[in-house]
Amino acid sequence: MKNPLKKMLGALAGVAMLGMSAQALAEPLKIGYSDWPGWVAWEVAIEKQWFKEAGVDVQFEWFDYVASMDAFAAGQLDAVAMTNGDALVTGATGARNVMILINDYSNGNDMVVAAPGIDSVKDLKGKKVGVEIGFVGHLLLLNALQENGMSEADVELVNVPTNETPQVLASGDVDAIVAWQPNSGMALQMVPGATAVYSSADEPGLIYDVLAVSPSSLAANRDEWIKVARVWYRVVDYINDPKTRDDAVRIMASRVGLEPAEYETFIEGTKILTLDEARSFFEKTDGFDSLYGSSKLSDEFNVANEVYKDPQPIDDYIDATITDAL
Repeated sequence: MKNPLKKMLGALAGVAMLGMSAQALAEPLKIGYSDWPGWVAWEVAIEKQWFKEAGVDVQFEWFDYVASMDAFAAGQLDAVAMTNGDALVTGATGARNVMILINDYSNGNDMVVAAPGIDSVKDLKGKKVGVEIGFVGHLLLLNALQENGMSEADVELVNVPTNETPQVLASGDVDAIVAWQPNSGMALQMVPGATAVYSSADEPGLIYDVLAVSPSSLAANRDEWIKVARVWYRVVDYINDPKTRDDAVRIMASRVGLEPAEYETFIEGTKILTLDEARSFFEKTDGFDSLYGSSKLSDEFNVANEVYKDPQPIDDYIDATITDAL
């Protein structure tokens, strides 16, 4: 009779050897992305095979947003597309990262969508708000409340995954939800009479969308990340060029299963940044017109609302040198 333990150990040894062989091979840079328009834009480069042309081996992996950060935190990805505020949350909870590229800032796509009869942020007093607690929608809501002389204590938070917010608002279980496109648009469509009572257009720069890389991958593959960033600005040029914009929108819409005409409005709510624009937001100033200033304010929000305990070292999270190298 064969010894089952010995057999299992033998199998594990085989797996280990296979793992060593795999590590000996060059592996692609693994990047997690999700359905935010500023990140769906990567799909243009994927379809056009521009990474291959640039000589960089990249593997993009599609996730729901929070799942992408979970995968990054688990060490399954070299980089992940997330907001600057969530980069701090991810880092504070154990997955340090460095923001090397600013894709865009939200310019209206992130919304507080309220049920019929609720016409302003102040009308939310005493109401239930569905939001993914601890993430970017939460930050948007807190900012909306603060601007209207209110605080989180004035509403009842209901923790809802962002991709489920349209259904939850339609069910009547909450009075308002916080979501980004396409979820915010779906909520407006599913609930006749619903209204966006606040959006990121009310505070441009509150939410920057970035590519955040693990410090170890950045240190080991700096030249490769420069190539990735160079491809990104080829994508931006393709989107902005009137001659190719329709094709870019078609590719992006196809990725999320929408019609191009519908998706065009999502792009309008996303200020996708040119290289020169992105460079300006890497300048270290206070306020929302700088990635540093916005991240500092996000950090203060996060600590004040006990998303995490200790203030984060903002400078350690931002590296402009990749963008500067282009």
